Amino acid sequence: MPFHSYRLPNGLQIIGETSPAARSVAVGFFVKTGARDETAVEAGVSHFLEHMMFKGTARRTAEQVNLDFDRIGASNNASTSEENTVYYAAVLPEYLPQVVDVLADMLRPSLRQDDFDTEKKVILEEIKLYDDQPDSVMADHARRLYYKSHPLGNSVLGTLESVGALTRDQMYAYFSRRYAANNIVVSAAGNFDWQQFVDLVTKACSEWNTDVVGRDNRTEWAGEPGFHLLTRETVQQQYALFVGGGPPADSNMRYAADVLALAVGDYTGSRLYWELVDPGHAESADFGYAENDGSGAIFVSLTCEPEGTAENLERVEKILKEVQRNGITDEEFQQAKNKILSRIVRRSERPMGRMMALASMWTYTGEYRDVDTEVARFDAVTQADIRAYLDAYPIDRNMVVSLGPLKELNGVTGTAVPSLG
Repeated sequence: MPFHSYRLPNGLQIIGETSPAARSVAVGFFVKTGARDETAVEAGVSHFLEHMMFKGTARRTAEQVNLDFDRIGASNNASTSEENTVYYAAVLPEYLPQVVDVLADMLRPSLRQDDFDTEKKVILEEIKLYDDQPDSVMADHARRLYYKSHPLGNSVLGTLESVGALTRDQMYAYFSRRYAANNIVVSAAGNFDWQQFVDLVTKACSEWNTDVVGRDNRTEWAGEPGFHLLTRETVQQQYALFVGGGPPADSNMRYAADVLALAVGDYTGSRLYWELVDPGHAESADFGYAENDGSGAIFVSLTCEPEGTAENLERVEKILKEVQRNGITDEEFQQAKNKILSRIVRRSERPMGRMMALASMWTYTGEYRDVDTEVARFDAVTQADIRAYLDAYPIDRNMVVSLGPLKELNGVTGTAVPSLG
């Protein structure tokens, strides 16, 4: 599958991987901006702005944006994270011109005051909705406690106070600065003609502005170990999250980190699964690795009945200490690698999955890796690499946050977390 890249004079990067055997094409606009790029008074603006992209442009009303996607049978969506805001769609190949036109037009929204005021109410309700989800509340608190002043601790949604005080002019200033052409990657994968794609993006985006765009504080972060108990009596189960350091996205150690994460805490067939979930000690227990820009992290999550929390936390800590000391078995190692290789190949067979992978690679590393190369890099991971990763980023030195009805746990008195409702 040939790979192509081209950069417009204004700095917008276009990449693509063509596959004539595919039956569809996926296109995505990746804006390198998210919660970590916001100031305190802008908290939540990236996510709010994502919503505003669907509210209309100089050429389309909000209804027309949705209708134009529907008319071509597009599967489209958008998402905002701590680091990226992404707008994407998959269509039949003959509708490539239309989907590029709609997506590019969306990214130059009108940002009308009336739309801003209306959508602000939607965002505020979404914040309240998330406050009813204990795992989301715990995750936000855990990130703030772990990262402290580091911008990776910023909340994607922001707060009722920050979003409530946000003005349309503040949003426009952020948009003008962060949605500059030189901060955007346009990615495509599937059945399409590369030159046609370049011509379409050039026509739609060549007049976009260029700005001085950067990202503050890309240094690695190692939080302080400790235990924090958050109490909300209306919650029925107890939730816990272990947070620790990990390699950044452009580190070669990320391959060992992924293998170890699956071996220890995949949703099925992992050490956490067999020792906590399968016996019924916990409803869920998993281990994840986040390959952030400049500073990675691990997250070990646990959900269980309140009365079993202390024992389950001990079980997790025991597993992490055992792995830190002895590593994983050869059987666990090979099983994890097989899962990863299978998932990479299966995802690559879908244009949407491949388009996302291409953009992620390029955004974080400025590098293209075909499927064979990515498979080979994971296949080349050895037990010695796992040991080197554990030595560099110990997985048993974590900050632990637990949220639920418990008022005291392991001698720690809970801090009340009131509901926003």
